[in-house]
Amino acid sequence: MADSKREIERKYEATAETRLPDLSRVAGVSAVAHRGVSELDAVYYDTEDLRLMAGSLTLRRRTGGSDAGWHLKFPVASGIRDEFREPLSDTLPRSLAGLLRSRVRMSELVPVVRLRTARDVHHLLDAEGALLAEVSIDTARAERLTGGSGTAAWTEIEVELADDGDPALLDAVESRLRKAGVHPSASPSKLARALAETAPERERKRKRDKGARGKAGQPTAGDHVLAYIRHQSEAIVDLDPAVRRDLPDSVHQMRVATRRLRSALRTYRKILDRSVTDPVGDELKWLAAELGIDRDQEVLDARLRSGLADLPRTLVLGPVRSRLRIWSVARRGGSRRRTVAVLDGKRYLALLESLDALLAAPPLLPAASHAPEQALPRAVLKEYERLATRVGHALELRSGHDRDLAMHDARKAAKRARYAAEAARTALGKPAERIAERMKTVQTLLGDHQDSVVARDALRALAVQAHAAGEPAFTWGLLYGREEAAATARERELPQVWERASQPRVRAALEG
Repeated sequence: MADSKREIERKYEATAETRLPDLSRVAGVSAVAHRGVSELDAVYYDTEDLRLMAGSLTLRRRTGGSDAGWHLKFPVASGIRDEFREPLSDTLPRSLAGLLRSRVRMSELVPVVRLRTARDVHHLLDAEGALLAEVSIDTARAERLTGGSGTAAWTEIEVELADDGDPALLDAVESRLRKAGVHPSASPSKLARALAETAPERERKRKRDKGARGKAGQPTAGDHVLAYIRHQSEAIVDLDPAVRRDLPDSVHQMRVATRRLRSALRTYRKILDRSVTDPVGDELKWLAAELGIDRDQEVLDARLRSGLADLPRTLVLGPVRSRLRIWSVARRGGSRRRTVAVLDGKRYLALLESLDALLAAPPLLPAASHAPEQALPRAVLKEYERLATRVGHALELRSGHDRDLAMHDARKAAKRARYAAEAARTALGKPAERIAERMKTVQTLLGDHQDSVVARDALRALAVQAHAAGEPAFTWGLLYGREEAAATARERELPQVWERASQPRVRAALEG
């Protein structure tokens, strides 16, 4: 994996005549050291339709300066980006190509801008000579390489916080700069400015016309559903690099976005034509299942470790922790490799293309033109009624395998009802928000029950392994019993939780 760092910086407008004020008077700064001028030469890459730029990503190959090489930057927040670096090479390193795959897919990366910069560097130092921040005056010259042939030149000031620095320092530096007549830049990055200033006139005119037209009229039911689908589609693309990096909770969040998206396609089938959306939904189901292999192992590992940690030491007999660790690593390693292979596969990339095509030409049905207050509540209530039927069925059964299956089916229905309400929240407001919260409560209880079912299967397998190896199986049996008791408790709680979640006023609000 490429080296990474968090970049926290701010940019300011400047001219060739701009001079830095005395920044040694900034609180905490003891000295300003001039480090000279370096010449930087960077070529920025993107697809021809600028997909990286649309996601506020930048990819460059830069020579000159102290950090020559390939640099890939992901946005985190305003003025904050995560930067991944690889040494200089003629071709894009595989590690960076993987992080870009969900956006680039099968397209080619081409050079779009060449940016040559004369960087006049100043270091802000504390009393011990440690670096607090780097301030540079950059004289930039941009040349468009793809999608145009224009050039542009400008000067700007860049202030970048040192690693582990205090962001409050940036506020103090900005205060000094503003007093000197220096103001923040309107452009988020050099590349964004270069592309804007070197764009062909027809492209600039098209953007002006688009901004001037806006969108007339009130949003329809179709507008709300498509906005939700677009948001979940973008979440899948955005989370892809995090999953590849194995960041905490990333697989879970990507799986949730996949399920929300599939649920919306199924719930709002009166809005979108099923003959178009069903094949996409089938692929989303496949992706969620593949992500589930990794995510379910994460959840199971955490549950078993937590259960073991809660036991008194006198009840932990044999090499229990070692066996659990070996078992978890073996299963987690295999699932992790499989997840990355899925994200590198053609089927996944084709799914992303299908989502783009669906949003570009949505298969809207006549009901899509209706007011959201008319079309959306019916869809939410239909999912609610499906859940009510499944909960009722589960409560009629006795404890055992059949009830476990029924409660798992009810859990899936609770998710779908919750997601349906969440998708309608921007249109229906508080009523949809309340029902989403109540459905989440039901889902959580049913989910804990299902996790106990899965944990018991794993504990039995671990007990069998321990017995075969001549180890005591007592602890595994004890944990099994605790999980069985936890499942029974959830079954007893379900009637009360469901009664609270199905308050008539929520339904009345949606129907009204």
